[in-house]
Amino acid sequence: MNDGGDKYFVDTNVLLYAYDISSDQKRRHARKWMDWLWSNAAAHVSWQVLQEFYHNAVFKLGVSTAEARAVVKAWSEWHPPDVTLGLLDRAWYWSDHAKISFWDSMIVAAAERTRCRWLLSEDFQAGREFGDLTIVNPFEHEPGSLGVRL
Repeated sequence: MNDGGDKYFVDTNVLLYAYDISSDQKRRHARKWMDWLWSNAAAHVSWQVLQEFYHNAVFKLGVSTAEARAVVKAWSEWHPPDVTLGLLDRAWYWSDHAKISFWDSMIVAAAERTRCRWLLSEDFQAGREFGDLTIVNPFEHEPGSLGVRL
């Protein structure tokens, strides 16, 4: 259990690699992260991430709709924050001040809203910081290797 420890926000690409049979190495690494996050109750996602996962898993990776829906339902236990005007305001802030796309700024805002310390993604610049949030490429680090308290 992650009693007060650092939390990780998981971007869509990490979830997709857990199901991508075209990249065995990334699939194994993504699944290792997923197992670790589940066992440490340390993960959060957003509704945007879950929607992107569903669409891409079904239409790009060929995952059955039933399996993709079951996965989305399971990952919804990672407490995605509701999309509110406050979340949009924070996303607009990051979009304007950090010069990132609106969709990326929604990810950053959701990670902040869920009080995550780390954002696991290969789509952002590793090491970049957004306030207290730091980007980590999960394919360059082993789960539990970031010196966090769990």
